[in-house]
Amino acid sequence: MAHHNTPVDIHDEENYDPTVWVPKAHSHGTKGLWKTFWILLILTILDVVFYFKMDPSMNRNILFIALGVVKAAFIVYSFMHLTFEHKSLKMSIVLPMLFVVYLIAFLLTEADYLNGLIW
Repeated sequence: MAHHNTPVDIHDEENYDPTVWVPKAHSHGTKGLWKTFWILLILTILDVVFYFKMDPSMNRNILFIALGVVKAAFIVYSFMHLTFEHKSLKMSIVLPMLFVVYLIAFLLTEADYLNGLIW
């Protein structure tokens, strides 16, 4: 009986043994995470600065909604890993969100319509 004294790499697919084979984990590092952190921090700081520097108005509200949508889309793209998906999947998630924002804006303007007629 001949025994092999050479170690067998259990991570290659030629010597696959389902009881011991574990795929190698690929680390993407923390560079992308820090980039996401800094972008979200900058957007949040802009949000706070606009809140305290602008007078309360519809323009300020629209700016908050727009920044909120940008931050939400960025969070969805980065933390749900949509940056690596096909464009059609991205649009199937982002477009309904934009339609909901449009619906809310439309309903808010229509809600004010009757205010001038009743009072």
